[in-house]
Amino acid sequence: MALRIGTKPKVCKCKVHVKVGDRVIILSGKDKGKKGKILAVSRKEGKVIVEKLNVVTKHVKPTKVGQEGGRVKAEGAIYACKVQLVCPECGEGTRIAHTFLEDGTKKRMCKKCKKVI
Repeated sequence: MALRIGTKPKVCKCKVHVKVGDRVIILSGKDKGKKGKILAVSRKEGKVIVEKLNVVTKHVKPTKVGQEGGRVKAEGAIYACKVQLVCPECGEGTRIAHTFLEDGTKKRMCKKCKKVI
């Protein structure tokens, strides 16, 4: 499919099932089974950054005079499909169901214990 002149390519804004501040469990990779809190969500890439998990080493050059360079440890992004929400009630990793309350608001619900998250 060729792009027409003067048009922009479409940006995929994928749906991500977790939000900033949620507690999640890692499903695969070197940190499998560990729990952490979501710091950032990138809907465009479909990735999340989890606190103190998937730590990578970045080599940083000094940008200003007098500033030190070196190796810096930082959290790396992980695909959102590799994390699962942890229910605050039952404390287990669970899938999310969406339900409507009596006042008409849409809320997330734990599939295991049926409590509103």
